[in-house]
Amino acid sequence: MNTLLGEKLSIITPKAQTTRHRILGIANGDDYQVVFSDTPGVLTPNYKLQEQMMQFVKTALDDADLFIVLVEINDDFEHEDILFRIKRSGAPVLLLINKIDLSKQDEVLFSITKWEKAYPDWHVLPISALMGFNIDKVLSKILELLPESPPFYPKDELTDKPLRFFVAEIVREKILMNFHQEIPYSVEVEIESYKEEEKLVRIRCHIHVARNSQKGIIIGHQGKALKKIGTEARKDIETMIEKQVFLELYVKVSKNWREDERQLRRFGYK
Repeated sequence: MNTLLGEKLSIITPKAQTTRHRILGIANGDDYQVVFSDTPGVLTPNYKLQEQMMQFVKTALDDADLFIVLVEINDDFEHEDILFRIKRSGAPVLLLINKIDLSKQDEVLFSITKWEKAYPDWHVLPISALMGFNIDKVLSKILELLPESPPFYPKDELTDKPLRFFVAEIVREKILMNFHQEIPYSVEVEIESYKEEEKLVRIRCHIHVARNSQKGIIIGHQGKALKKIGTEARKDIETMIEKQVFLELYVKVSKNWREDERQLRRFGYK
């Protein structure tokens, strides 16, 4: 979606389950408007946060005119319930085999053949989102397969999410990139205040963790880990909003927030 829009709306990391929300990206051309719905990856939920993430996926399944299934060379589609709902919808499916720049040609051809044989009604296309390979063909195919309709949004809109959401996502991206194992998945970022001045934006963030032990890890020795997150996030936020940013980060323990209905609602998952 980021590549097709030419804007970074969804954060990108090598880790699974990076996307937690359903994010709309709106692509406008002279004679088209395409509304992309980027959802969390399909998984088997282990706690209430992940249950709600899968609810975002199911909501997207209900109102889509076209499905884009994104896989990599060695992936298999194991979630039969999702597959059943896609088939039942009757909507066309575009299956994109991504990261082919990391694979040999015979591996790519084998993967194409495998998917075409398994799902003959799907439109299979190898791509590299990073390198931009076949992205023009993806957009052409999307426009070919989508039904005609009046535009849903004004032509100058890019997404349905507010600026605060993307600021929080940038901070969370830096945590995902700087920490390993369970830490990134135990973190939620909340914007406490966002104040615009003439030449400066002052932002105060709370980084919520699930346990006391995680707070010390996020802060690091003499606060160095937290300072690194703040420096990296501030640079990206300044690029996004094109203004100087003063960013304050505070770490707060919100015990077992991933299982807490009230906290999930507060963080926008309900």
